[in-house]
Amino acid sequence: MPFFRIDKKILKHLDWWLLASLVCIMAIGITNLYSASAATNRPFAIKQAVWYAVGLVGITALISLDYRKLQRFVYPLYALTLFCLLLVDIIGASAKGAQRWLALGFFNFQPSELAKLTTIILVAHLFSKTGKLNHSFKDILLPAALLSVPFGLILIQPDLGTAGLVALIAVTMVFMAGLRWTTLVLLFLSVISVLPFGWRFLKPYQKDRILSFLNPESGVKTEGYHALQSKIAIGSGQINGKGFLQGTQAHLSFLPESHTDFAFALWAEEWGMVGSLVLLLIYFILLWRGVRIASETKDRFGALLASGVVIMLFWQISINCAMVTGVFPVVGVPFPLISYGGSSVVMTLAAIGLLLSIKVSRYLNTPSSKGIKGELTPQ
Repeated sequence: MPFFRIDKKILKHLDWWLLASLVCIMAIGITNLYSASAATNRPFAIKQAVWYAVGLVGITALISLDYRKLQRFVYPLYALTLFCLLLVDIIGASAKGAQRWLALGFFNFQPSELAKLTTIILVAHLFSKTGKLNHSFKDILLPAALLSVPFGLILIQPDLGTAGLVALIAVTMVFMAGLRWTTLVLLFLSVISVLPFGWRFLKPYQKDRILSFLNPESGVKTEGYHALQSKIAIGSGQINGKGFLQGTQAHLSFLPESHTDFAFALWAEEWGMVGSLVLLLIYFILLWRGVRIASETKDRFGALLASGVVIMLFWQISINCAMVTGVFPVVGVPFPLISYGGSSVVMTLAAIGLLLSIKVSRYLNTPSSKGIKGELTPQ
């Protein structure tokens, strides 16, 4: 059984709406990073274009991938992710007080981005094998135990935002897989009981970010500065924005990290409410197509895998928007495909490539799709 498939039906059955929205997002990302580059005199836009190209090559390969074969490599992928995370904690490259990257010479790889995709594949695999629609608390113990290891390794880097995102992706996917109401209650009580103990393990700057969020005036000159400048940038954009390359908050160095965590704030300042709504509408189209792919997929692994990709994108978009508008503490979650970052871009495009693979697989008459219980039924 071939791992990759070559079939002329692939082009015919690609989700062109999803691809069109993806191209628009990448064009906006390059435009926004060009402005951030002009503000900082660093070639963010050029480097991001390279990562887009690498990611698109990956998408081309993944479209031809029989995604069901991924289940053979779930645990090797999980082991590789843990190995990379351990390497980060031992010999990882540091920046701004965090040790999150592996220096590979030509670029710095961030294993926590791989952990997000691994989480999606692992949870989809585990819950596709149970054959249940209403899982008990006992059923979620193995996934919880497996995912607690990468969660802890990411948390001690420290990277609270990504660790929280991994947990959020997993919990939402488990909810989508189906839980008994008693399991939901126990899960909720478990999370609530752990929160007070979790506070003790937060770094001082992480506690300051949460406290400055609860009392913005107290952290104007420290941890609250980022959020304050972001809100000023977004508000000053008003309806139509200040215009391309005219974002004063970023170009006068008031808005920090305008190329990464606060990329959306720069976009809102220069393109206003209209431009922001257009960008969010394009993302809505991408998510809508992802939801449709998940709902139309016949096998449980594919449906959960597609749902996991949509869940990951949804939470990243929601948290980043809430973060830059001051509705949520600053936790360092990037805006997918808009924020600068090679690891984030490549892993996000890989996830979208899996979505496209799931879509075309419905129409490919592959040998592995016949006579196997729980697999796809070609249409």
